[in-house]
Amino acid sequence: MPADLALVTDSTAYLPQQAVDRHEISVVPLSVAVGEEVLTEGVEIAPKDVAEALRAKQRLTTSRPNPETFAAAYRAAAESGAKAVLSIHLSAELSGTAEAARLAAAQAPIPVEVVDSRLVGMALGYAVLAAAEAREAGLEPAEVAAAAVRRAAETRAFFYVDTLEHLRRGGRIGTARALLGSALAVKPLLHLTGGRIEPLEKVRTASRAIARLEEIAVERAGQGEVDITVHHLAAEERAEPLAQRLRERVPGVREMGVLEVGAVIGAHVGPGLLAVVVAPVLV
Repeated sequence: MPADLALVTDSTAYLPQQAVDRHEISVVPLSVAVGEEVLTEGVEIAPKDVAEALRAKQRLTTSRPNPETFAAAYRAAAESGAKAVLSIHLSAELSGTAEAARLAAAQAPIPVEVVDSRLVGMALGYAVLAAAEAREAGLEPAEVAAAAVRRAAETRAFFYVDTLEHLRRGGRIGTARALLGSALAVKPLLHLTGGRIEPLEKVRTASRAIARLEEIAVERAGQGEVDITVHHLAAEERAEPLAQRLRERVPGVREMGVLEVGAVIGAHVGPGLLAVVVAPVLV
């Protein structure tokens, strides 16, 4: 380990493998069940598999890691010489992952602090990277955790889905249920707030929704330095041009990425997802 503090997150952070390797981050995977077959995200099931299964109207469910999986990660950190662990996870409003981590933390051989980011995707990923950068700068564990919490609090995620049906089936839709009655007449823009998926705006067509998503991201980015990720599921033809336009319109872009979401989030949003994560760079 590069320091006495080990970093753990879960597979819904969708961190590029290069970043995981560079910062020595341990990633605990969630699972997706396709029918009766349970598959590990990022190992046994890919985004395209989820998109195909949803188009075929197969039954998909997702599940948190078993606490023992977290316990094994914490034991491995201790065996590698870490004196403590910072474990940063997707919103507890969306998954029991953080709770599983806390159950394992209670039995860990070294102190474990579990942080509920109240985010998912690269919104979570940016919080993990903030922790990695703080650790590598030599900050104390409490300061590393504070850096992750601070960046999570400033990061915003906005997204468009072709249909609310997948979110409805998975019970992840929050008060956006109010949109269901007019789901055929609108293309909803959603956002993460308070750890939940909530409605942001209603737009009449997909093209207008994507244009509005771009405007919202530009407004949120402002003039400061930011990192931006454009997420999609089976919609690269939408995501790449959107990322290019944001590169041109946002003056303070430090890093820009286009990443397809993994199987777990894909199972809940469906093909056609387009999301923008805006993460201010904090000094």
